[in-house]
Amino acid sequence: MLGLMQSQGLMISSILTHAARHHGAAEVVSRTHENTTHRYTWAGVERRSRRLVKVLLAHGVERQDRVGTLAWNGYRHLEVYYASSGMEAIVHTINPRLHPDDIAYIINHAADKILFVDLSFAPLISLIAARIADTVKTVVMLTDTANMPEVTLAPGMTLACYEQLMDAADEDYVWPRFDENTAASLCYTSGTTGRPKGVLYSHRSTWLHAYAVSMPDVLDIRATSRILPVVPMFHVNAWGTPYATALAGAALILPGRHLDGASMAGLLNAERVTFTSGVPTVWLGLLQHLRSSGQRLETVTRIMTGGSAAPPLLIEAFRDEYGIRFEQGWGMTELSPVGTFNAPKPAQAGLTRDEAARHMLKQGRILPGLDMKIVDGDGRELPWDGVAFGDLKVRGPWVASAYFGEEPGAALDKDGWFATGDVATIDPDGFMEITDRSKDVIKSGGEWISSITLENLAVSHPDVMEAAVIAAAHPKWDERPLLLVVPLPGHTVDPASVLALLEGKVAKWWLPDEVVVVDELPHTATGKLLKTSLRTRYKDHYLKA
Repeated sequence: MLGLMQSQGLMISSILTHAARHHGAAEVVSRTHENTTHRYTWAGVERRSRRLVKVLLAHGVERQDRVGTLAWNGYRHLEVYYASSGMEAIVHTINPRLHPDDIAYIINHAADKILFVDLSFAPLISLIAARIADTVKTVVMLTDTANMPEVTLAPGMTLACYEQLMDAADEDYVWPRFDENTAASLCYTSGTTGRPKGVLYSHRSTWLHAYAVSMPDVLDIRATSRILPVVPMFHVNAWGTPYATALAGAALILPGRHLDGASMAGLLNAERVTFTSGVPTVWLGLLQHLRSSGQRLETVTRIMTGGSAAPPLLIEAFRDEYGIRFEQGWGMTELSPVGTFNAPKPAQAGLTRDEAARHMLKQGRILPGLDMKIVDGDGRELPWDGVAFGDLKVRGPWVASAYFGEEPGAALDKDGWFATGDVATIDPDGFMEITDRSKDVIKSGGEWISSITLENLAVSHPDVMEAAVIAAAHPKWDERPLLLVVPLPGHTVDPASVLALLEGKVAKWWLPDEVVVVDELPHTATGKLLKTSLRTRYKDHYLKA
């Protein structure tokens, strides 16, 4: 017997129509390429998104066609999000920080019919146009006629101006209803081996993820919130905030391309932002600006970080110097992306200040709707004792079952679990802590050493800005940790003092054999440490000694 409840599919368009109908006056604010501020409301987003559907239809976009974007966080990009999925097409956000060869590959693999491009990426389009001409028929620059750039396209491709197309269209469109499991958006991850792989989200998975991240013990998004996602809209749908803010009717602040410390501090204060989210490198830059300028954040109460482990320095500095809660979550492109969030339970109420700071280094507990476990090399589940660490697996309604182009279920084991590629512990309260990526873990003399633990300790050194630990081949122990550090501007790092800082905080055999001071560390297109490059360069460091 089925329940006697109405059956209405979870449409992404209904998130937007809810925001427009019940929170129509809530602001959507964007910093533009011209360094001006564009303001309108959720009601305006909904109207212009319907207008954009008419533009897409006029350019031959049909249901399930891919609509590509190469764009920063801005209001026009937001309109492409909602218009594409709302008309039953698929919005495909492309990371412009990737190598042009990978970008061309991704566009062709996704078979994007039309591309929406921000002004700063005009040279990139000219560079790859010939390689995507068989797929992309129209390139639309996200600007008005006064600011149209010079773009060189291949024969058969058409260049268009976004606002000119919008001016010629009308809003006479009714959002359709269809199966909630229909594909809605497509993101490619570079966290896999080989070429980037596409993760295809559905309307249903997007809805459920937006519900989950809005909860009080996650992002706590309310109608009174003013949310600024620093994480780009081209990176896993800005961690779901374009949907969660509309669902709650919160104000959404989109920062554009300028994410340096001074720009961020000015925008956060000017727009009275209460909550912001992004990767640790952004917050390191913001912290350095605040300290050097004496400026303070006037309305921000919480900062969320993810993408890589949060250094203790950031947690303690924002808490102690600025009274801001610096919170950590974890996820993957394959998880839409948020899987865990570090919000306290009653058991954490009695922690001392130092214990609480240490606890915040954990990636947190699983969101309702998902499940997780850790297993050993033979697939046996390990205890949640905070000590045993093994391969982390997850499952749930917003976890990928396969990559774009594969058969459903191809990415899962026989019991339906997705292997994350992370090595983790889970404590008795259910708080998960990543100890390494499985490909980054250091195996010394048959025992595992956590590179993340060593990195977090190293960046607490007063002269260290950034640190990376890799496994380097060793003639006796197979592998030994090598610590690479970048000094803070104007500082000099004494390697011996870094090792002295680590002593007593980890097992003696965990201590790196050497500390190497470097000018900079390589990063991926999403701001994570590029350890593959470091391993290639330093893998034989101890063998040459």
